Amino acid sequence: MKHDAVTPGPHPVEYWYNTTTGKVEEGQQSPVTQLWGPYATYEEAAHAMETAAARNEAWDGDNA
Repeated sequence: MKHDAVTPGPHPVEYWYNTTTGKVEEGQQSPVTQLWGPYATYEEAAHAMETAAARNEAWDGDNA
């Protein structure tokens, strides 16, 4: 399912990755201690764990 960021008002929609549930939230719905973000798109939030893993791997490689 494709989700597009829509601006319903003066503030853009933000997406958050919930590290407890593994799901994407539109707008901050859970405690910030369970969230990564905000992300501009649903897709960015959905791939948050993959992005973090790639960055960690790159950082580990640079510091080896």
